[in-house]
Amino acid sequence: MHVLTTMSITLLLLTGVLGCSESRKTQDPSQVPSATPLLDTTGPTTAVELEQDSRLWLEDVEGEDALNWVREQNLRTTTRLQNDDRYAPLMAAAQSLYESDDRIPYGDFYGGFVWNFWQDNTHTHGLWRRTTLTSYLTETPQWEVIIDLDALAEKEAINWVWRGADCLAPQYDRCLVTLSKGGSDAAVRREFSLSQRQFVQNGFETPEAKGGIAWIDKDTVLVALATDTANTTDSGYPSVIYRWSRGTELTTAEVVLQGTRQDVGLWPMRFEDRDGSVHMLAAQSHTFYESTYWHLPFSGEAKILPIPAKTSIETLYRGELIFKLAEDWQRADASQIHPAGALVSINLARFIATGEIAAVNTLYVPSPTESIGSVAATKSRLIATLDNNVIGGILTFRFNNDQWSSKTLPVPDNLTISLSSANRWEDIAFVNAEGFLTPDTLFLANTAEATMQPIKTIPERFDTSGLTVEQIKTQSPDGTVIPYFVVRHKNAPLNGTTPTLLYAYGGFQVSMRPRYSGSLGKLWLENGGAYVLANIRGGGEFGPAWHQAGLKTQRQRIYDDLIAVAEDLSVQGLASSEHLAVYGGSNGGLLTGVMYTQRPDLWRAVISAVPLLDMLRYDKLLAGASWVGEYGDPEDPLEGAFLRSISPYHNVSATQEYPEIYLYTSTKDDRVHPGHARKMSHLLSDLGHDYLYFENIDGGHAAAANLSEYARRDAMLYVFLMQKLMPQQSQD
Repeated sequence: MHVLTTMSITLLLLTGVLGCSESRKTQDPSQVPSATPLLDTTGPTTAVELEQDSRLWLEDVEGEDALNWVREQNLRTTTRLQNDDRYAPLMAAAQSLYESDDRIPYGDFYGGFVWNFWQDNTHTHGLWRRTTLTSYLTETPQWEVIIDLDALAEKEAINWVWRGADCLAPQYDRCLVTLSKGGSDAAVRREFSLSQRQFVQNGFETPEAKGGIAWIDKDTVLVALATDTANTTDSGYPSVIYRWSRGTELTTAEVVLQGTRQDVGLWPMRFEDRDGSVHMLAAQSHTFYESTYWHLPFSGEAKILPIPAKTSIETLYRGELIFKLAEDWQRADASQIHPAGALVSINLARFIATGEIAAVNTLYVPSPTESIGSVAATKSRLIATLDNNVIGGILTFRFNNDQWSSKTLPVPDNLTISLSSANRWEDIAFVNAEGFLTPDTLFLANTAEATMQPIKTIPERFDTSGLTVEQIKTQSPDGTVIPYFVVRHKNAPLNGTTPTLLYAYGGFQVSMRPRYSGSLGKLWLENGGAYVLANIRGGGEFGPAWHQAGLKTQRQRIYDDLIAVAEDLSVQGLASSEHLAVYGGSNGGLLTGVMYTQRPDLWRAVISAVPLLDMLRYDKLLAGASWVGEYGDPEDPLEGAFLRSISPYHNVSATQEYPEIYLYTSTKDDRVHPGHARKMSHLLSDLGHDYLYFENIDGGHAAAANLSEYARRDAMLYVFLMQKLMPQQSQD
């Protein structure tokens, strides 16, 4: 069951692509120093200025000229990479991993069933299916197929990509199924009857659009869709929430709440408590991180919830609305300060009755090295993930007599712990544990009994013998300690010659945590490569301050952090610049683009996936306006000057030597415009710099729409890395 919360709204807006993995000084990593000086905003002599940009035609996503150029680039890139002798075995290995039948069928448990969406080499679009919990706990569950997406795609001649289903509790008979054409963020929502096993004739069905939909009851929904200029923000998300009743046309739906074009978006949310009470809320996102939250009564006017703008509402439990703070909160009538990063609650019913918040209750205040992750309600207790120094744990909470108490659940040591699924009507939750060298294990957590039972695991995907994992710390130029993980062979020579892939993200409060990646292990580590995951600022590893230290004109800190890690790898003896590649996607693609222009001497190869690269036009392209809170406003004199100083597209020199860069993106990505990567590649071609470019015609922001396309993406990526970092084996 999917409930749209501010956490899931953030996931809808987020620009993260985690790529091949989810990827010793003095200062505490949580302490944020004062701002570092801005770069010289005059910049170097470069090849592009906005007024001279002759490549705007490449922003015409499906324009004939642009796509003809894309096809030429794809042919050039696939000819080189797929004709390498290593491509075929890497592709076969990657496809076998992605399509293996012994993957864990992760699912949601509600209505007495475990629900799973499954893709393999036979079902490329996928199957939405279910089984009983008893059957799920066996080695060979008996699945009942509810929707065969391959059959639906063939019948309707549409390349449908699954985006989830929201089934109305507590009967769970009617579901709102979300489907995307080719993997884009814009999608359709269609009502499905589980009892009749078919889409409901004349039921709720929306046009293709970005937005959200939430059940009020079986005959009424709240809907927010960006379908035309009247209900769409400058960021391309909805600005109006409507109440839509069964049997009526969407065009006649009642306006419940209206935002502005300057907002990022307006999102409806449904919260149901254990006693069956239902509350409708809305998040009016003014920036990516600042929102006004509304309570939407079933009749009467909406009320603003007087909580901080930098807040993430998580769930509802025994009348308490639970949220995480991303800024300090000192209420006017109270001396206590609730610090940024804390998990707190208010009584929602009391607020509805009085219009005021009587008390704020604290669940947990993280230490400087901790951060709270996912939070969900179960029947008896809340459950939340908690990272300490990027290592995972689990807490449960109970609320009695207006006070919270907590208990720790036993989890394996030194692994990443993720909450896979929980349901407020049951005392069970699914929890996943994994590490760089430890395959995923799915646990059945009993929150009432505080127990964890392993129920499913995947076999080892690659040979881990001789591999070791280290967590190392280095110092950024402003004195902040930056931790990073290194995965390498124990006998790797520490003379700077180990082929090393460095991955980072550095934005949007997204934490980079250890993950088990069969593709990374089989295609890279087994072939002698090392892997580094950097926990640079901009992420959420150490709470809101770690993220906020790199916002807008302070973003150079993030880039300095990654440069410090790269330089420290040489100090450690792992990899010199001739043996080091850097990889990032989306915001991480901007990160690696900056690494390309600011420190080309550090890298033998650069990979920039679904990237932002033109930082003077990013806010004009697709969802770009929603990220002004992260990057700054190009039209603001100070912020615009800073963006000009870091924009990769505007800082490529005609005379500077650069490492070869591999840029890949997707035509169907309606979040980060493919024009960023297209224009950068075209510029590099004009200047005679080495580059490769590939654009998947489908796939959305992940640059892949099915398992085979994921395998191709990985195989081409690792061939490129081998050609650059393992030249003695190169076939190009």
